[in-house]
Amino acid sequence: MSIVIVVGTRPEIIKMAPIVKELQNRAFDFSFVHTGQHYDYEMNKVFIEELDLPEPDASFILENKNPAAQIGEMMIKLERVIEKLAKPKIMLIQGDTNTMVAAGLVALKHGIRLGHVEAGLRSYDWRMPEEHNRRMIDHVSDYLFAPTEIAKRNLIEEHVWGEIFVTGNTIIDALDMYFNRINEVEDNILNIIKFNEYILVTFHRAENVDNPQILKDFIRILQRSSVPIIFPIHPRTKRRLQEYGLWNEVTNISHIQIFPPLGYFEFLVLMKYSKVILTDSGGIQEEATYPGIRKPVLVLRTSTERPEAVIHGFARIVGTNPVAVLAELEKILNEKIKLPEKSPFGDGKAAKRIVDIISSELEI
Repeated sequence: MSIVIVVGTRPEIIKMAPIVKELQNRAFDFSFVHTGQHYDYEMNKVFIEELDLPEPDASFILENKNPAAQIGEMMIKLERVIEKLAKPKIMLIQGDTNTMVAAGLVALKHGIRLGHVEAGLRSYDWRMPEEHNRRMIDHVSDYLFAPTEIAKRNLIEEHVWGEIFVTGNTIIDALDMYFNRINEVEDNILNIIKFNEYILVTFHRAENVDNPQILKDFIRILQRSSVPIIFPIHPRTKRRLQEYGLWNEVTNISHIQIFPPLGYFEFLVLMKYSKVILTDSGGIQEEATYPGIRKPVLVLRTSTERPEAVIHGFARIVGTNPVAVLAELEKILNEKIKLPEKSPFGDGKAAKRIVDIISSELEI
């Protein structure tokens, strides 16, 4: 087994799908492992099925939710999988989750070369667990597949040990591959939506939803929006709203429609037909730049690891203060915005470049 691919969350499944497909197209031998970090069916298996990916060769049911214990549990289970394989030449991982920390350390301790897809992203916000993770992963990786020149510069400035390659972001590859498939679900989703026009809202990051005051501020934003809201709710966000006694405040808002976690294609439909997107997600900032979507994004954070979206006019960082967010929302709703025709995150050929590189470097 020359290559092992490890995923554990929805974004990782989506962003690694083009690499899996490229490996299949070339008839390369690989093993596909899912750690089970997103244990909800909606956040996990549905994406593998939707994207026509192979059933994972190994998948886990995790007992631990505490981050440190979860990383330890994943390392133990990943090590068992690795020991059953003929020693892989390379492990490919993507992003900045606990899964990637666990996988990266297992690769390092077993002498397996590590390729980090989407290397070099930096928010410089130490409150974000993802910032800790991505820095650690980058500094133990042998091959760093930076999506942009900015990401490459970040890696150079940190004097990372591995080799750096600018490849583009595989999210654009995924959108090129799958965007037309939203036609399969478009009518169903649009028929469910109660409003003629809407803004799309998501928030789930720990530094936001684990803070009761920020959650209260977000509720004020939802309550005072001048445009109806579509709100696909992340399981973590719903749990926190319920824990803090805020769930009824959200459900009592007359101009909001709450959706459960959606499949990839359903969510792309919501993005395509929205007026504006409010989110704390990193991936949505990238997806919004895709030519078939091209929507302005208000980032509900004080920083972003995707500055390219800001530089090219797709995103604005607005923080979490209701007054500031609502003012920027009204401003953007009343502007005539001309967004670039092309995405700053790549040309849809990142997966091909990555597979070309590992094929050449490792003589696979």
